[in-house]
Amino acid sequence: MHTQSVDSPPRPAAPRTALRAATVLALCSALLLILVAARWRPLTGFDGDVSRTTHRWAVDDPGLTHVCRVLTDWVWDPTTMRLLCAAVAVWLVWRRSAWWTAGWLVAVSAVGTVLQQSLKAAVDRPRPVWRDPVDSAHYAAFPSGHALTATVVCGLLLWLLHHYGVGRALWRTAVTVVVVSVAGVGLTRVWLGVHWPSDVLGGWLLGAMVVALAVAAHQRWRP
Repeated sequence: MHTQSVDSPPRPAAPRTALRAATVLALCSALLLILVAARWRPLTGFDGDVSRTTHRWAVDDPGLTHVCRVLTDWVWDPTTMRLLCAAVAVWLVWRRSAWWTAGWLVAVSAVGTVLQQSLKAAVDRPRPVWRDPVDSAHYAAFPSGHALTATVVCGLLLWLLHHYGVGRALWRTAVTVVVVSVAGVGLTRVWLGVHWPSDVLGGWLLGAMVVALAVAAHQRWRP
């Protein structure tokens, strides 16, 4: 009689599909990185136009700007996301004895952090500068660490829910929360004037690439 371990997925995704997605995302990320590093004028012009407009809106609407600061500094902050990731890893070990998957989750989160900091140092793109800033941020601009971290953590957790076959209602709720969080954190970074739109796009693309590679690795090498 065949028995299934608690750490095995009821409906595993094909590693080849994840690898194809990762390849497409890597190519898109590389193209955007080249355009940002080369300071391609149409891209920098678009970034400037959008950022000036949203900054003007942020200055004129302090109430909404305050809400954006709370969301980006507490709810969708990279530290909050990493703590959530760590909490899920502990739950996996405690409730399912899924040691390999818990380690995989923490390791992929760490890889995302290393990737974003390495690219920030390599590209060294200046952040927007305003005479009347509504928020501040550290390190270089590209890619957005908030967008990348939220994409990685939310993407991994969403895939784990699929991996363990949750109910339809929980799945739909999780998808909604993930879409709102990943899109929302990117929009708040542009609204607050601490990132160019292409920084956020880069964070989304790179984060999705990391998730796709991580899923392929989990399917291929999980013992």
